[in-house]
Amino acid sequence: MNDESILKVKNVSKSFSGVQAVDDISFELSKGDVLGIIGPNGSGKTTLINLITGFLKQDKGTVVYNGEDISKWMPHKIADAGLVRTFQFMRPYHTLPAYKNLIPPLYSKRASRTGLGNLGDRDAVAIDILEDIGFERDTRVPFKLAGTLPLGYLKRLELGRCIALKPELIICDEVFSGLSMSEIVSMVPLMERLQEEGITLIMVEHRLRELFRVANRVIVLSFGKKIFEGFPEEVFEDEKVKEAYFGGEDTYVFK
Repeated sequence: MNDESILKVKNVSKSFSGVQAVDDISFELSKGDVLGIIGPNGSGKTTLINLITGFLKQDKGTVVYNGEDISKWMPHKIADAGLVRTFQFMRPYHTLPAYKNLIPPLYSKRASRTGLGNLGDRDAVAIDILEDIGFERDTRVPFKLAGTLPLGYLKRLELGRCIALKPELIICDEVFSGLSMSEIVSMVPLMERLQEEGITLIMVEHRLRELFRVANRVIVLSFGKKIFEGFPEEVFEDEKVKEAYFGGEDTYVFK
């Protein structure tokens, strides 16, 4: 691992009732990278995320983050170290205003250590974070109950809760999923800005065209195995990837 590496996944495997969900997967991630993880439904993408972030424990293999083996760490300890994630199925505090959903992470030990939780009025910090990620300034949107927000705002709120921990690495589980094209168009610059601010990203996505605008490297999973790793423009030139997505037919042109 070079000095700029932030994450190293080594020979990680996980099975459920004899079904191999993740099968001997390895990869490294450098600081500042945006890694896309793609694959057909059931290929093991979310299981892999759960293994990296401590929500599942691997049958074998190790996960090393910033030089430390975190394979046996609990999710809260991993998050406290700066490796955080969004969830495909969001669970905000529905009965609280949107900005209040950021208050718990702003009271965390990590936020206190990194200074984000010591900037004065936490309510004001929470609102500033939401405005920075697309909650319109000088509107009532940050004050609306989270349970009343449309999907696009809920996706941003999920990211906001991650940002409130001042992370080094964010894993985004289908952050574009379910959004309209206009919402996706507005989300792409946000992901680019997070990278510019020095946050490393892993993005699990089905919206490939938009993902490939952001990612500088892509991993493809199929039936729990890694079948490809390389540049986005090379993905659909690979015969194994064509087989996994299209049964071998050459039906996709990357642009």
